Amino acid sequence: QVQLVESGGGLVQPGGSLRLSCAASGSIFSNVRMGWYRQAPGKQRELVAGITSGGRTNYADSVKGRFTISRDNAKNTVYLEMNSLNADDTAVYYCNSAPMAIYKWGQGTQVTVSS
Repeated sequence: QVQLVESGGGLVQPGGSLRLSCAASGSIFSNVRMGWYRQAPGKQRELVAGITSGGRTNYADSVKGRFTISRDNAKNTVYLEMNSLNADDTAVYYCNSAPMAIYKWGQGTQVTVSS
Protein backbone atom coordinates (compact mmCIF):
# COMPACT_ATOMS: atom_id res chain seq x y z
CA GLN A 1 0.00 0.00 0.00
CA VAL A 2 1.37 3.39 -0.95
CA GLN A 3 1.90 5.76 1.96
CA LEU A 4 2.27 9.50 1.49
CA VAL A 5 4.04 11.80 3.94
CA GLU A 6 3.94 15.53 3.34
CA SER A 7 6.28 18.04 4.99
CA GLY A 8 7.67 21.54 4.66
CA GLY A 9 4.70 23.68 5.60
CA GLY A 10 4.73 26.51 8.07
CA LEU A 11 3.92 30.13 8.73
CA VAL A 12 5.15 32.58 6.11
CA GLN A 13 4.59 36.26 5.44
CA PRO A 14 2.79 37.43 2.30
CA GLY A 15 5.20 37.40 -0.60
CA GLY A 16 7.27 34.66 0.97
CA SER A 17 8.21 31.21 -0.25
CA LEU A 18 8.02 27.62 0.91
CA ARG A 19 9.06 24.28 -0.49
CA LEU A 20 6.87 21.29 0.25
CA SER A 21 7.94 17.67 -0.02
CA CYS A 22 5.92 14.49 -0.37
CA ALA A 23 7.65 11.18 0.25
CA ALA A 24 5.88 8.15 -1.16
CA SER A 25 6.49 4.52 -0.43
CA GLY A 26 5.99 1.90 -3.10
CA SER A 27 7.77 1.17 -6.34
CA ILE A 28 4.83 2.17 -8.55
CA PHE A 29 5.38 5.82 -7.73
CA SER A 30 7.58 6.49 -10.76
CA ASN A 31 4.82 5.39 -13.16
CA VAL A 32 2.08 7.46 -11.65
CA ARG A 33 1.00 10.98 -12.41
CA MET A 34 1.13 12.86 -9.12
CA GLY A 35 -0.36 16.09 -7.89
CA TRP A 36 -0.49 18.55 -5.06
CA TYR A 37 -3.88 19.34 -3.59
CA ARG A 38 -4.93 21.83 -0.97
CA GLN A 39 -7.89 22.32 1.29
CA ALA A 40 -8.64 25.67 2.84
CA PRO A 41 -10.96 26.00 5.84
CA GLY A 42 -14.57 25.59 4.77
CA LYS A 43 -13.63 24.73 1.19
CA GLN A 44 -13.36 21.57 -0.85
CA ARG A 45 -10.01 20.02 -1.60
CA GLU A 46 -8.67 21.22 -4.92
CA LEU A 47 -5.90 20.07 -7.23
CA VAL A 48 -3.38 22.86 -7.74
CA ALA A 49 -0.52 21.18 -9.62
CA GLY A 50 0.15 17.93 -11.44
CA ILE A 51 3.18 16.21 -12.93
CA THR A 52 3.42 13.18 -15.19
CA SER A 53 5.96 10.43 -14.75
CA GLY A 54 7.94 12.09 -17.53
CA GLY A 55 7.89 15.51 -15.91
CA ARG A 56 5.15 17.34 -17.79
CA THR A 57 3.38 19.77 -15.50
CA ASN A 58 0.10 21.63 -15.26
CA TYR A 59 -1.28 24.13 -12.78
CA ALA A 60 -4.49 25.64 -11.57
CA ASP A 61 -4.90 29.21 -12.74
CA SER A 62 -4.72 30.44 -9.16
CA VAL A 63 -1.13 29.27 -8.75
CA LYS A 64 0.21 29.41 -12.29
CA GLY A 65 3.46 31.33 -12.46
CA ARG A 66 3.98 31.14 -8.69
CA PHE A 67 4.11 27.41 -7.92
CA THR A 68 6.40 24.80 -9.45
CA ILE A 69 5.88 21.07 -9.08
CA SER A 70 8.74 18.64 -9.58
CA ARG A 71 9.58 15.06 -8.77
CA ASP A 72 12.55 12.84 -8.09
CA ASN A 73 11.54 9.31 -9.04
CA ALA A 74 14.72 7.84 -7.59
CA LYS A 75 13.74 9.25 -4.19
CA ASN A 76 9.99 8.63 -4.61
CA THR A 77 9.45 12.28 -3.76
CA VAL A 78 7.33 15.08 -5.20
CA TYR A 79 8.03 18.73 -4.45
CA LEU A 80 6.05 21.94 -4.60
CA GLU A 81 7.98 25.18 -4.73
CA MET A 82 5.67 28.03 -3.77
CA ASN A 83 6.58 31.67 -4.33
CA SER A 84 4.77 34.98 -3.94
CA LEU A 85 2.47 33.44 -1.38
CA ASN A 86 -0.67 35.27 -0.34
CA ALA A 87 -3.42 34.74 2.19
CA ASP A 88 -5.50 32.79 -0.32
CA ASP A 89 -2.81 30.11 -0.35
CA THR A 90 -3.45 29.30 3.31
CA ALA A 91 -4.53 25.66 3.42
CA VAL A 92 -3.50 22.14 4.28
CA TYR A 93 -1.50 20.77 1.36
CA TYR A 94 -1.59 17.12 0.32
CA CYS A 95 -0.08 15.03 -2.43
CA ASN A 96 -1.71 12.11 -4.18
CA SER A 97 -2.11 10.68 -7.64
CA ALA A 98 -3.80 13.03 -10.07
CA PRO A 99 -6.23 13.90 -11.40
CA MET A 100 -7.88 11.11 -9.47
CA ALA A 101 -6.58 10.51 -5.96
CA ILE A 102 -6.33 6.75 -5.58
CA TYR A 103 -4.08 6.47 -2.53
CA LYS A 104 -4.93 6.93 1.10
CA TRP A 105 -4.48 10.57 2.01
CA GLY A 106 -1.54 11.52 4.16
CA GLN A 107 -1.76 13.90 7.07
CA GLY A 108 -0.97 16.90 4.91
CA THR A 109 1.16 19.90 5.79
CA GLN A 110 -0.27 23.20 6.95
CA VAL A 111 0.68 26.37 5.09
CA THR A 112 -0.34 29.62 6.71
CA VAL A 113 0.31 32.94 4.99
CA SER A 114 -0.04 35.81 7.40
CA SER A 115 1.76 38.95 8.52
